[in-house]
Amino acid sequence: MYRIGIDLGGTKTEIIVLDDSGRECLRRRVPTPRGDYPGTLDMLVSLVREAESELGAEATVGVGTPGAVSARTGRMKNCNSVWLNDRPLREDLEARLERPVRIANDANCLALSEATDGAGAGAAVVFAVILGTGTGAGIAVNGRVITGANAIAGEWGHNPLPWSRDEERPGPRCYCGRRGCLETWLSGPGLVADHVQAGGEALDARTLAARAAQGDPACVASLQRHQDRLARGLAHVVNLLDPDVIVLAGGLSALPDLCVGVSAQWGEFIFSDHVDTRIVPARHGDSSGVRGAAWLWA
Repeated sequence: MYRIGIDLGGTKTEIIVLDDSGRECLRRRVPTPRGDYPGTLDMLVSLVREAESELGAEATVGVGTPGAVSARTGRMKNCNSVWLNDRPLREDLEARLERPVRIANDANCLALSEATDGAGAGAAVVFAVILGTGTGAGIAVNGRVITGANAIAGEWGHNPLPWSRDEERPGPRCYCGRRGCLETWLSGPGLVADHVQAGGEALDARTLAARAAQGDPACVASLQRHQDRLARGLAHVVNLLDPDVIVLAGGLSALPDLCVGVSAQWGEFIFSDHVDTRIVPARHGDSSGVRGAAWLWA
């Protein structure tokens, strides 16, 4: 049995094929047709058919998306890839592929992947965070993803920055219509915007981190603010969920000493005399979400 997993991202889409043992049999990435729903459907169908042609066999299909399927309407909601919102993506794919398709939020796929055979394997409660173009999270309990009554379990990025300071209020405007969401502070664009707001150059996150490593004081200060906000945001999670493991993934998870720095700071905000929650990088890195999409058919 083969399992196809697809990570439908805002700028790129990745497909992977796993066999029964979890061994990777095929992988490729293609650009996502931004703003083009029919083009996105065509791309997804083409990826599946090309993979199956190469395998010589049909496979199950799981898709991780930047949003969720509404339990009420069956249509996509909460996608920062806004051209997917209010579209019947699952129904359209099933009609085109002539088989059932499973769809889950990309952060839920990350949580499933890391709880199955990643950095959270064997842990009872795993909270998995994506720090990238957006900021999302997923929850896995005893190896199973928690979706929730409204399909929004783990939607951490659209909560306000906790214990905010005067200079952080009301916060940047978010695409969801509110201000000060964690996503506006902790995502890659949020980090860059904060650096510019503090008087720095418009640098991408990788360049900003490289300059901080060279001792640039403005870049060092921006990374310290980001780390402090992440510590506060995750302390809130520990107070609510008390997970065994928090797994970080996405491009910003590679920022230097991020896990160590957060764990050194969050104790001030956690309502406990000690903190045993581990914070670790994703074992499967950028590939974790696409593996989780394949494991939707475990």
